[in-house]
Amino acid sequence: MSESSRLHASKTGALTLALTLIVLAAGCAKKTPPPPPPPPPAQQPQAVARVEGPVINSFTVEPTTIERGQAATLRWSVSNATDMSINQGIGAVQSQGQRQVFPAASTTYTLSVRGPGGADSRSVNVTVTTPPPPPPPSAPNAPRLSSAEILNQQAQDAYFDFDKSDIRPDANQALTKDSAVLKQIFGQDSNFNVVVEGHCDERGSAEYNLALGDRRATAAKDLLVQLGVAADRLKTISYGKERPQCTDATEDCWQKNRRAHLSPGQ
Repeated sequence: MSESSRLHASKTGALTLALTLIVLAAGCAKKTPPPPPPPPPAQQPQAVARVEGPVINSFTVEPTTIERGQAATLRWSVSNATDMSINQGIGAVQSQGQRQVFPAASTTYTLSVRGPGGADSRSVNVTVTTPPPPPPPSAPNAPRLSSAEILNQQAQDAYFDFDKSDIRPDANQALTKDSAVLKQIFGQDSNFNVVVEGHCDERGSAEYNLALGDRRATAAKDLLVQLGVAADRLKTISYGKERPQCTDATEDCWQKNRRAHLSPGQ
């Protein structure tokens, strides 16, 4: 081989070696790692269900001012409550209702309610005034009436609505006046007793009216006792529809027969 051939072969070998080294270096180059995956989306906080608390829709009393012995009516309406009560001895009540009260002095009534969502309360006030004094006794020189005569002349009947034994406002006024008469009679005659009679109109069976008359007599007696009349001087009896004051088949007549009447005891 000539010198020029050897020189060409030497250059070709060097070039081949250089290319080989470049290829090997490229193959050994450090690979770039793939980018990290994106973070998961943030979770939205779950909404917490709110429990609606108890609500006192209304709590009223009518009238707000009464005389001692008169009645006031509590009325209420409650939502979303499980436990409802009124103080002053009334106790647990339904979510809606009404109740007659006979406070002896000015009183605050509080309705308290509880439920899964909390508690609430509301109060109403009843102002009680002192009734006027009873009428003065008869003049000393006037002939003295017997206890039975005073009762028959001065006592008033208390009237009721159909199929009811609740004390109406007019019946409350009548029994308030009767309480003054009874105190006067019992003050001058320690042996005199009074019977509170319960009467009904002609409608309904005899058995049903006997029970209704008993409830009317008891309601009248209870109010007289609250007004200060001695309970041991009062008795009750029901005549149902057996002793009517009027026999016409009219509402005016039936109203006269739905009554509580005071009569001398035996």
